[in-house]
Amino acid sequence: MIDDDNNVKVIDFGFSICVKPDQTLNIFCGTPSYMAPEIVSKRNYKGFATDVWALGILLFALLCGHFPFRGNSKNILF
Repeated sequence: MIDDDNNVKVIDFGFSICVKPDQTLNIFCGTPSYMAPEIVSKRNYKGFATDVWALGILLFALLCGHFPFRGNSKNILF
C-alpha cells in the first residue's frame, strides 16, 4: 500500500492482533519462511520483535532474490 505521503507500507492482516507493547504472545501462526525462531520453537514472543524479523526476511528476499533459510519441507525449514 502507499499512504498519502507516497510512503510504501508493507501489510499482512491475515493473523493480525492488537497487543500491549509489553505483552507476549504464544500463537503459532504465520508463513514458515518468515517465522522468527521463537515462534518456530513455540516459545512466548513479543509481536513487534517478530514483525521486525519478518521484515528483515522480506528485505533479504527482495535484495537477494531468495529466502535466507530454505528447505524441501516445513520440517526441514523449521
